[in-house]
Amino acid sequence: MIIRDIDTDADAAHEMFQSFEGMEGLPSAAPPVRKQLSIETFLRSVYPGVLVAITIGLAADWLSGHYKAPVMLFALLFGMTFHFLHEEGRCIPGIEFASKAVLRTGVALLGARITVEQIRDLGPVPIAMVVAGVTTTVLMGLLLSRLFGLSRSFGVLSGGSVGICGASAALAIASVLPKTKESERDVILAVVVVTGLSTIAMILYPMFVTAIGLDNQRAGLFLGGTIHDVAQVVGAGYTISQKTGDIATYVKLLRVAMLLPVVGTIALVLARSGASGGKAKVPLPWFLFAFAALVAINSLGVLPKPVTDAANDVSRWCLVVAIAALGMKTSFKSLIAAGWRPVVTMVLETAWIAGLVLSVVEFAT
Repeated sequence: MIIRDIDTDADAAHEMFQSFEGMEGLPSAAPPVRKQLSIETFLRSVYPGVLVAITIGLAADWLSGHYKAPVMLFALLFGMTFHFLHEEGRCIPGIEFASKAVLRTGVALLGARITVEQIRDLGPVPIAMVVAGVTTTVLMGLLLSRLFGLSRSFGVLSGGSVGICGASAALAIASVLPKTKESERDVILAVVVVTGLSTIAMILYPMFVTAIGLDNQRAGLFLGGTIHDVAQVVGAGYTISQKTGDIATYVKLLRVAMLLPVVGTIALVLARSGASGGKAKVPLPWFLFAFAALVAINSLGVLPKPVTDAANDVSRWCLVVAIAALGMKTSFKSLIAAGWRPVVTMVLETAWIAGLVLSVVEFAT
């Protein structure tokens, strides 16, 4: 698990489809042997990128304190100026590690400041909103892919990544789809475009919810229900307030929890139609279970205040560092190079789920 957290999402897609040539009657290359890294080797591989992310996070925190501006936004923008470090070189494993493992740790620790009572106060609306948003966005992806002459697989990939949890959802869904000549390209396109759009949403959506006058609770419902990746939801939510960030994180994790039933449903439909792409390998979202466990423990009142304060501080710094790393991964050049049809498809999916969630927030809460 940790080893995979130092690979890029594009590498993961390439590895997923490495045996494709054999399916076409060509000799398939032997899969590369993934060596078990020693702790020392692992630390040496990740420390340059993690050190850069920490440095950017410290700079962002200093500026945030002096200029009273959101630390997450500073971390993202500063990280984007150092994107060249993610193009090649020794920093790539550390940047990937910070944007994945460090992020998940920070999200899990957020559970130490949320209680079941706070979640219960939100009512059943977030659950119904998430189910409707994910389901209809996947269906919208299928419709738009047909209208724009794209493959049905790309429609499912794009709809799932926009509706659930970004690049992670695209890779999980791809593991059960039939393999075609365009499969790897479709996955990489979905990963590139959804990451770029999610970054844009992280910057624009907090300004949007402030402009239309949403309170902290409704702003959290909107941000958690619309932004694609977990990292950007956290960054956008805590840009507004702690309450908004907490609610946005909870709603987003509801969407992450939809990954397993959605992938399972796709696999079942394909199996019945005889077009199954193989056995699903869906990664269990361990940070989701850790978050839920900490919420349950904190709700019992057994965690002393020094422990919850320490967990909050560690969580905050993990998230700042992860957002800085995410900025370094963001490439708008790759987004433009993807072509207009995949980009327009996913922009319209993004607009669909944003409109649906905003309607729920305005009229059902």
